[in-house]
Amino acid sequence: MAHSLSAKKRIRQSIRRRARNRARKELLKEQTKVFLSTLSGGDLKKAEAELRKTVSRLDRVASKNTIHKNTASRKRSRLTRRLNAARASATTKGAGAKT
Repeated sequence: MAHSLSAKKRIRQSIRRRARNRARKELLKEQTKVFLSTLSGGDLKKAEAELRKTVSRLDRVASKNTIHKNTASRKRSRLTRRLNAARASATTKGAGAKT
C-alpha cells in the first residue's frame, strides 16, 4: 500500500488511465469485429465503409498512445489486405461467371 501522497495520487491516476485505455481498446475490438463480419457477409461497399471507420478508430487510439503507432499501422495493413483479397476473389468469381 502506498503511503506518500504522491504515490497515492499516482495510483488514482493509473486507475483512471487503465479504465480509459481498456475502454478505447474494447471499442477498437468491437469496430474490428463489425468490419470482419461485414466482410464475411460479402457486402464489399459496406465493408469498405466499415474499414474506414476501423482505420479512423485505430489512428485515434494510436494518437492517444493507448496502442503503439506501428501496431495500428500493422493492423490497418492486415485489414486492408483482407478487404483487397475479398475484392479480388469477388472479381475472379464475377469474371468466371461471365465467361
